[in-house]
Amino acid sequence: MTGVRNPLVRGHFDLTSASGLGDGSCAVYQRTGERLKVLLIDLTPGGSTEEVKEEISNGASPLPEIVPGSLGHYFKSDGSEHNVAVAVLVRGKAELSVQLEIGVEGRDNAADVAAMMKLIAPKLITDASAPAAGPSASPSTEADSPSSAKD
Repeated sequence: MTGVRNPLVRGHFDLTSASGLGDGSCAVYQRTGERLKVLLIDLTPGGSTEEVKEEISNGASPLPEIVPGSLGHYFKSDGSEHNVAVAVLVRGKAELSVQLEIGVEGRDNAADVAAMMKLIAPKLITDASAPAAGPSASPSTEADSPSSAKD
């Protein structure tokens, strides 16, 4: 999806903050050169279905209902030299975004962010915006690249 081998990964999600809506982010960076950000996954308590509907009316593709009661969209930026693609999913006041800031030329980067959203949204946005139906994993999730973690 990113074309980056052995990337630097940093992030933290706290699904108990923001009155249970959760917040946090995880970013993937190139390991060499300027260490540019390649991918950002962001969970915020500021979701708006009206904004999602507006983006869809402006040409973004709608996401399927990945979690019950959710509404989302995805698109590839036409004017981007870096093959930027974004997916946004809102449920209640929780908003989850997957932002591919440097995509791989020749790939369907919009499909990549939509697929990533389908993988992560059921864990992050459901836990962040609705009471769990049963026991779940730890409410705090950290990401750290194995190559950059201290032993």
